[in-house]
Amino acid sequence: MLSKILSASIIGIDAHPVEVEVDIAMRGLPHFSMVGLPDTAVKESRDRVRAALKNIGFFFPLKQITINLAPADLKKEGSSFDLPIAIGIITAEGVIASSSGNGYLFTGELSLDGKLKPVRGSLSMALRAKELGLKGIILPEENALEAAVVNGIPSFGLKSLPEVIEFLKNSSTKAPCTIDIYRAMKENSIYEDDFIDVKGQEHAKRAFEVAASGAHNVLMTGPPGSGKTMLARRLPSILPGMTFDEALETTRIHSVAGLLGKGQPLLAIRPFRSPHHTISDVALIGGGQVPKPGEVSIAHNGVLFLDELPEFKRNVLEVLRQPLEHGEVTVSRAVASVTYPASFMLVAAMNPCPCGYFGDERHQCTCTHGQIHRYRHKVSGPLLDRIDIHIEVPAVPYKELSNEYSGENSETIRKRVVAARKIQYDRFKHDKKIHANGHMKTRHIKKYCKLKPEAQTILDNAMQKLGLSARAYTRILKLSRTIADLEASEDIQSHHVSEAIQYRTLDRGMF
Repeated sequence: MLSKILSASIIGIDAHPVEVEVDIAMRGLPHFSMVGLPDTAVKESRDRVRAALKNIGFFFPLKQITINLAPADLKKEGSSFDLPIAIGIITAEGVIASSSGNGYLFTGELSLDGKLKPVRGSLSMALRAKELGLKGIILPEENALEAAVVNGIPSFGLKSLPEVIEFLKNSSTKAPCTIDIYRAMKENSIYEDDFIDVKGQEHAKRAFEVAASGAHNVLMTGPPGSGKTMLARRLPSILPGMTFDEALETTRIHSVAGLLGKGQPLLAIRPFRSPHHTISDVALIGGGQVPKPGEVSIAHNGVLFLDELPEFKRNVLEVLRQPLEHGEVTVSRAVASVTYPASFMLVAAMNPCPCGYFGDERHQCTCTHGQIHRYRHKVSGPLLDRIDIHIEVPAVPYKELSNEYSGENSETIRKRVVAARKIQYDRFKHDKKIHANGHMKTRHIKKYCKLKPEAQTILDNAMQKLGLSARAYTRILKLSRTIADLEASEDIQSHHVSEAIQYRTLDRGMF
């Protein structure tokens, strides 16, 4: 007898429908074969399904069993096909009606005692089930809340294979899982870190406020212990809160990567990723035999922090160019070519020299001129060209550390950032690819960054006297526009340009 059960396979962050066809023949020697480009984990489902069916009291048929995963040219991977294969065998044996599984998408891993274990990518599967107009999605109980985030597709979270069989015989035995989206967004949008914890560094705090307001990338230089990492970790707390669409897209990536916490249906805080400098280019950008999301995609809609920037391998840093320029990354392999979203704010930190104390009044630098030169030039010009703000973060004096005053908290700063972002949203509402000043191209700069005569004079003088580079010119215009937006000023004033120039230390020859 033949049965057909609908499931899905994750390619990138999208779920592709897969029809699990099970044919059980009476004649011939007992045999179990699986076709349709299954990987090792899928092939091993044969043993898990056999043991699970036996341990729940079902007599596993000693017949010729052929399982086809259609379409046959799509690579199948993971353990999520255990449940649909088991249901297909049970249906083909006539234990439940052949039509009972129609209209449902099945996914789940089976333990040997028949219980259902969670799988990755259930949110993407729920979205695809909704697109297909199905009656619902049947999956492990641990994944039910995640799938329930998708409105318009019932999510049935079940604990074991016997429960699934009982549900298919009588669907009224289980109500679909429900979730309050507003409450889930609110409960999962609390940041542990706050800018009020940072002592001193008022100049750096202001620079981060400007960066958050215009989505500008930041490079910090300073000695060890000056607070570079502390500042970077608090940047997400002053960024505008995530919209539901942003949260949904970010959650999909984390779900596919297996990074969602237990019982966490939605990722409502902006991600912060800080990979070690020994990371490979594949781990950073994504890849593998079957492409997986890398750190740049996991940081989508959030912050990617690269500490000790010159310590990263040159080829690793160079792969950042595409995501920084286009907000997405395409990974091509023999099996598939996948495009992942990768729109993030880049924050980098480095020491001024190998020992870290060049220019520090309290410590003597032990590096030679040649060592300092080589260290500083490990970061390529094309990468620096994509970083708008360069700031120095000096060591904090003891007097400021012992001072009880810490400055404003993140909530206060975020209100100003949100107001500035609202101005930019209205400005670029007719351009779908531009949402903030940091994303502006040349035509946008010419249109929106016109300077008053006094401001133009200051910039001209700075270009000549400070020896600013050509790339610094456009970056200063972008920053000036953002600083003006923070003051709700339509015109870019001279003091806006003056402040923007202060955020280009690298071009002033001070670095």
